[in-house]
Amino acid sequence: MLIPWGGVGCCLSAAALYLLGRSSGRDAEVLRSVARAGSTKDLAAILDTASKVLPLVVAVSGRVGSDTPLICQQSGMRGVIVEETAEQHFLKHNDAGSWIQDSAVMLSVSKEVPWYLDDGTGRVFVVGARGAAGLVLTVASEVFEESGRTLVRGTLDYLQGLKMLGVKRTERVLPTGTSLTVVGEAIKDDVGTIRIQRPHKGPFYVSPKSIDQLIMNLGKWAKLYQLASMGFAAFGVFLLAKRALQHFLERKRRHELQKRVHAAAAQRQAREAEGGNGTSDVDSSNKKDQLVLDICVICLEQEYNAVFVPCGHMCCCMNCSSHLTNCPLCRRRIDQAVRTFRH
Repeated sequence: MLIPWGGVGCCLSAAALYLLGRSSGRDAEVLRSVARAGSTKDLAAILDTASKVLPLVVAVSGRVGSDTPLICQQSGMRGVIVEETAEQHFLKHNDAGSWIQDSAVMLSVSKEVPWYLDDGTGRVFVVGARGAAGLVLTVASEVFEESGRTLVRGTLDYLQGLKMLGVKRTERVLPTGTSLTVVGEAIKDDVGTIRIQRPHKGPFYVSPKSIDQLIMNLGKWAKLYQLASMGFAAFGVFLLAKRALQHFLERKRRHELQKRVHAAAAQRQAREAEGGNGTSDVDSSNKKDQLVLDICVICLEQEYNAVFVPCGHMCCCMNCSSHLTNCPLCRRRIDQAVRTFRH
C-alpha cells in the first residue's frame, strides 16, 4: 500500500499547529500572572520588598525618552533605536532570457542609545529591547536614488546581464515620546537605577499595546491555532481512512477475482475430465494449474491471447473482447488491439 503522504502531512501540520496553540496559550497565562506596576514609584517600592532569590517579572508602561537621542540623517526624527538599510535594485536576465527585477542589501546598520520609560513619577531603563517580542520600528523615511546612466556603465552592466535601477534607502526608528509597555525582569542596582531586561526564563515584550491587549491577542492566536489544528487533523484522518478503505476493497476484489478464476478453472477442468479418457491425476493437476494462469479474469470462459497493463489496472481477453479498466489510455489501447485482432 502506497503511503498517503497528503494525510500524513496534514496530521503533522495539525500537530505543529497544536503545539503553537499551546505555546501561545501558555504565554497568555504567564502574562496574566505578571505583576503590574501602576507607576515607577510603585515599582521601586515593590523591588525594595521583593525577594532577591526569584526574578521579579513586571509590566511597566510609559513614554520613551533618552538623554542622548539619535537624530536620523534623512528624516531628522529623534529616536533611541535607528536602523538604516540600503538595497540595490536592478534587472537581471533569467533562464528564459527575459528581464526580471531583483534586489540585494548593500548596507544594514543598527544603532541604539541608553533609553528609558518615563511615566511622570520616575524612569525605568530598558536593556536589550531589540531582542524583545512585539517591538515595532516606525518607518521614518524611504528614498529611492536612481543610478546614473552613462555609456560605459550601461555597457558593463549589459555585459554582466544586469541593468542597475537605483538604491532604496530606508530608515526605521523608535521615536522618543512613543508610548510603550515593557514586560520583563525588573532589577535595581546599588545607585537606585531601575532596569528592565530579558529574564532568564519568562516573557520579554516591548510593544505599543497594553498588557491586556497582549493577553487578548495571544489568546486569539491560541484559539485560531487550535481550530486550524482540528481542521487539519480531521482532513488528515479522512485521507488516511480513505486510502486504507481503498486498499481493503482492492485486496477484497482481488481475492474475489482469484476465487472466481479458481472456480471457473475447476468447472472447466471437470467438463473436460468427463469427455477425456485415460488421463492421469498428475497431468490433470498440471493442466488445472495452467488453466488458472491462462483463463480470462473477466469472462471466465476463454483463454486470454494478450495482456495490456500500461497502468496496472486490468488485463484483456482477446477472445471475448472484454475489458475492465478505469484508465482511458488503457481503454483506447485495448479497443484498438481488439479491432486489430478481429481483422
